[in-house]
Amino acid sequence: MPSAPSRSLDTFANPQTERDYTIRIRIPEFTCLCPKTGQPDFAEMLLEYVPNARCVELKALKNYVWSYRDEGAFHEAVTNRILADLVAATEPRFMRLTAEFNVRGGIYTTVVAEHRAADWQAPAPVQLP
Repeated sequence: MPSAPSRSLDTFANPQTERDYTIRIRIPEFTCLCPKTGQPDFAEMLLEYVPNARCVELKALKNYVWSYRDEGAFHEAVTNRILADLVAATEPRFMRLTAEFNVRGGIYTTVVAEHRAADWQAPAPVQLP
């Protein structure tokens, strides 16, 4: 098999450190297991971040997400753990992870977790006519 699940998050140098810009990564096939029933939970995740010195490498991110497939985790815990691991690996100016879990027992769950570097200020939004 050419690749395998891994908790290693490789990064690369941000090619535009002097500029604030947003990277958006859609992860439509996240899976983990319900810690109570062992049944699979499915989610679509949206990672949005303003990089500082490092960006996350996409194949490493794919293998990282894959590593949760057989792990039991509550939605809130797994979303915050993934955010914490990504922040530790990349040290971004800003990062938001939104996890939209599929219906389970008639209930949809969306968890949004954010990180903001202490010295970073979001630029004012530009309103175009």
